[in-house]
Parts: sequence; structure tokens; C-alpha cells
Amino acid sequence: MQTRLAEELRTTADGCEAEAIVRKCVHCGFCTATCPTYQLFGDELDGPRGRIYLVKRMMEGAVPGAHTRLHLDRCLTCRACETTCPSGVEYGRLLDIGRRLLAARTRRGPWDRVRRAALGFFLPRRALFSALLALGRALRPLVPAPLRAKIPPRRDPPPRPPARHTRRLIALAGCVQPALAPSINGAAARVLDRIGISLLEPAEALCCGALRYHLDDQEGGKRDMRALLDAWWPALERGEVKGFVFSASGCGATIREYGHLFARDPAYAERAARVARAARDLAEVLHAEEAALVRALGRTRRRARVAFQSPCTLQHGLRIRGVVERLLERAGYELAPVPDSHLCCGSAGAYSLLHPKIANALRARKLAALESTSPEVIATANIGCLVHLQAAARVPVRHWIELLDEALGEQAPG
Repeated sequence: MQTRLAEELRTTADGCEAEAIVRKCVHCGFCTATCPTYQLFGDELDGPRGRIYLVKRMMEGAVPGAHTRLHLDRCLTCRACETTCPSGVEYGRLLDIGRRLLAARTRRGPWDRVRRAALGFFLPRRALFSALLALGRALRPLVPAPLRAKIPPRRDPPPRPPARHTRRLIALAGCVQPALAPSINGAAARVLDRIGISLLEPAEALCCGALRYHLDDQEGGKRDMRALLDAWWPALERGEVKGFVFSASGCGATIREYGHLFARDPAYAERAARVARAARDLAEVLHAEEAALVRALGRTRRRARVAFQSPCTLQHGLRIRGVVERLLERAGYELAPVPDSHLCCGSAGAYSLLHPKIANALRARKLAALESTSPEVIATANIGCLVHLQAAARVPVRHWIELLDEALGEQAPG
């Protein structure tokens, strides 16, 4: 796709990167078949090609307005189009540039600014979010039904094992996961402990930056990223840990982009690139340790029938496919087939709070697919997907590491 950048963008880093990405697009349309919003609306501007065109027009000098904002806002940034594209168009990076340009040239309405600011203020701050969640639980009958469905009951996880191994990884606790589902990283710590790896969680390591970055506050998101880098870097530099692990694929997809996001920041470029290279999804860590995991599992019995919902950030962002399913099968779980497994569930970070009608429509489609082969449990790999799906699912929704932990828990301690 040809483009002629406006004069003020021709020599900028954003302009050069965006032009290179746009020029890769051959307008073939393969991406529309995997775009969830195009499937819903059938509107070219609600598909990747149309949004690329809108960003291209802005970069050529066209004045954006509410029409452009509507269609860019509707994008879930699921990146399914990237894994479909035969030309390797880096759509997610182009959309980040387009949204940055749109924010600089237009202004949202008062209500939209207020709710985005509120989400960006409360969600990444673990203590504030935990306090709000506790209040929501206490006043549950008074909470509006859509939000009430997203409030999980309080469950205290079992104690974690002590850090007794020389092989150590730092885990990202994250901002909302410790309050919504503390059992997830607890299960990860127990599973890793059984194969000789201790999991550490520095208290000062909070949000990965994804939430604010995708809420029209890219600079705020990058401040959160720098804070995480500052918290993690000393242990890596001193060689105290082998690397970092995340159990939320949404956080992981962002952390893997740190090298790119800070490539032009002289103060953080090196550490961001090294942290990104040293960070692994929990599934990648256990896949590499599969032999030890199989020994720890011992003889396995047949377990529950599981439908695995592969989050977009896992399969399209991190490009990890089939690994979780294999690990669950190793533990004796029966994997149910899932039709249209590439399509988004509608969670997409804060998207389900900003665009509930679209998110709920996508969730209904996803749950119909997940439940079509009668699973006993739905497993996922991201806290946002878990909370979004469990609000309407007919069967329990769990993080896959909890299922693995339960399987290991039946064996004699190693």
C-alpha cells in the first residue's frame, strides 16, 4: 500500500516506522476473516484493512474526527490479523502509532476522558484496586449487575513453598491478579517448586504498563513499565535470578515488546531489551522442563474434560500455540476441541468495561464455542479473559496452572 506522509511526519521515528508497516500491506483481505469486530459488524472500517487506511489518511495529513476514533477504539488489539497476514504487517505497532497521533490531534468527550482516567488510576494500583474490590464484595447487592458478575468470591489460596532452590525466577504479580485470583501465582509457585525452581515476587514490582498504555495514556503506561524495569533489573544484573516469568499472557505480550518500546530511550534501552529477552510465559518455562514435570506427575489418571481458551495475547501476541494443551494432556486432562479458537473472547484488558455490548457479544460467541463439546471446566491463561468469561460461563473457568497444580497435589511431595 503506497503512502505519502505529511511533511511534519516524514523524518520522525513514528512516521518512518508507520510508513514501512503500511507499505507491507497488499490489501489482500485475509485479515478480515480473523478480525472479531469485522465478523460482528461487516464494516470494512471495523477490520484491519480499514483501520490501516484510517491511520494512513491521518499520516498523510487528513484531519481525524469522531468517525476515525470510533473505528480505532473498537479494535480489541487482539492481533489475530498479524498471524493471518501473509505479508507480515505489524498491525499492533501501527495501531499504537495511529492512536498516539489521534490523541495528539483530537480530544475525547468529558465522560470518555473521566472513565478512562478512572480506570487508568485505579486498576494499575494494586492497593487501591484491592480496596475497591473488597468494598464491591461487601456491597455486592448494590453493585450494578454487569460489574457484579465480574466480582469473584474471596478465596484464600494455600500457602506457598519457601524459596529453597538455587534456580530462581521472578514472577510478575501484576496489578489486578493478586486481588482477583491470588491462587494463580500460588499454584505456579507450587508447580515450579516440584521441579526444582523457586518463584520470587518482589513487592515493588507492580503493573507491566499495558493497562494505561492502551487507555490513551501511553506515557503513563511507559512510566509503569520503567518502574517495573527498575524493580526487576538489579536481581538480573547481579545474577541472582535466571529470568522472569508471567502467568498472565496479557502482561507477557507487553513485556516482550519492551525492547521495541524503549529502543530510542538511552536510559532504558539496554535493560528493557535484556528483560524482554529474559522473560518467559509460564507455559514456555514448563515446556522446557517437561521431563522433570512428567517425573513429578508420576502415573496419571484420567481427569476432567477441559476446553482451553487460548487468549489472543498468548496465541497472537506471544505466538505460543499448543503448549498449554500438551501440558494439560500430560497431566491426564482430556482436551475438548474448540471451534474458531483464534477469535477473541472480548475481554482485551479494559475493553470489556469501555465497550460492554461488543465485548459481551464476542463473549457469547466464544462461550458457545467453548461449551459446544460439553467440557467440565474451561481453562485460560490470562486473568482478564478468566474474569470476563466466568461472569457468563455455565462451567467453572480456571487458570490452567491451577489444574496442573491439582494434578501434582495428588502425588507424594518431591
